[in-house]
Amino acid sequence: MITTPREYQINIYTSILRHGNTLVVLPTGLGKTLIALMLIEKKYPTGKCLFLSPTKPLTEQHHTSIIREFGDLKGNVTIVTGATPQTRRKTEYEKKIIVATPQTIRNDITTGLIDPSLFSLVIFDEAHRAIGEYSYTQISKKLQKETLIVGLTASPGGKKEHIQKVLDNLNISNIELRISSDGDVAPYTHKTSIFWEFVTLPPKYLLLKSELDCLIQKYSRTLSLFGFRPMLKSKTLFLQMRDRILKSKTNKKYLILMYYSVLLNLLHMAELLETQSIATLQKYIKKISERENKSSKIILNNQTIARILKEDATPHPKLILLTEIIGKLSDSKKRAIIFAQYRDQVKQIADHLVLNGFLAREFMGKKDSYTRKTQEETIREFVEGKFDFLCSSSIGEEGLDIPSVDAVIFYEPIPSEIRSIQRRGRTGRFSKGQVYILITKNTRDEYFYWASVNREKKMKSILGTIDKKSAAGDEKTSGLRPGKKLGQTKLDFF
Repeated sequence: MITTPREYQINIYTSILRHGNTLVVLPTGLGKTLIALMLIEKKYPTGKCLFLSPTKPLTEQHHTSIIREFGDLKGNVTIVTGATPQTRRKTEYEKKIIVATPQTIRNDITTGLIDPSLFSLVIFDEAHRAIGEYSYTQISKKLQKETLIVGLTASPGGKKEHIQKVLDNLNISNIELRISSDGDVAPYTHKTSIFWEFVTLPPKYLLLKSELDCLIQKYSRTLSLFGFRPMLKSKTLFLQMRDRILKSKTNKKYLILMYYSVLLNLLHMAELLETQSIATLQKYIKKISERENKSSKIILNNQTIARILKEDATPHPKLILLTEIIGKLSDSKKRAIIFAQYRDQVKQIADHLVLNGFLAREFMGKKDSYTRKTQEETIREFVEGKFDFLCSSSIGEEGLDIPSVDAVIFYEPIPSEIRSIQRRGRTGRFSKGQVYILITKNTRDEYFYWASVNREKKMKSILGTIDKKSAAGDEKTSGLRPGKKLGQTKLDFF
């Protein structure tokens, strides 16, 4: 192996060989992939090795890593995705090391194109996805007891039920958890300072917010009169209400669903106003105008909505604060990734920074004119230093080989502890890092921030207290860490 493993990577590798199926929880940027490569080197002489990743770019990245470390092993390394013709896949499956997307493997196991009993090792990258009907779960069920299963993740989730599902679905009985302060990891990490930057909504925003809140209360009362009281503070419960309406026996269910859809859109609009900008809200309303349904017509015929469309797009105070932060980073010759939740906001931020003289570029998922080629060119030019500030949607969070930066900026907090950890992991890899979280006071931003903090605390505690007997019927091993259980807390908010 070309790359020399670190102490904690050797310790985790040794634990996997000793204890069997393992979930590896390791912060972003600390080399989960190298552990996978060490296992491939050990196991491929005795059977096929399968390295699964949820997306094609991640799959290509891992394929490149294997070739870089081992070469092509006399043509025994291959990559298989949905773009690989079925007639060619059968030949590719004869090779010893297969890097693939899970949907493709699931389908080919189902049709008999590949025999899962031939695998000596299967690696599930971003293993926290192994819940529900996701392909990881279906593939795992087809594997033999002799197959070594390894899940890799930076953050498996903040709910015990979720983590337990991942362990059960992947038949995992050992957990190797590392955090930055652990003895074998600390020498390879750098301190990351976190700054919470607060802003308040200006009068124009507050007025529009008040009017939207009135509309939300109006349609909330309407649904309540039909016997469906909406849980406005819990996004999960509110979304579940749709199924309750559909399953109800009332002959007015489709009328109720129409009002439900109106309220759902209004809640999202309030979030955009509070946490993003008037401009982003206006773009969303224009998208609603393109829909041909009754709920859209109700929204568009409202005077408040019509007035919002005519408002001057006064910048959100976050955008002004962001510009100040970027200015200080630029003066210090530092580079950063700015994460924002919505595509329209990502574009607005990138355009705003460019107008203010900064070298910035947007990075988002494939859609409309933003193609795979655009993605690849953007990352390549960021690596080459052709611009300093990458304005990214959620696509920049998970796994992609984006270089470490001096700072990460959250344009808004997000309630998911998984995504928060992945975002923060983009800085502090090779030197001290900085994380800025922009929060609008007295809005959903504050809810989301505390949701993420509490879930992350719970995640670390839960991982240390899950009994392996409940995971796979085995005795506890040294891979588990003791910890204090936290109480159940409602953490889902709009």
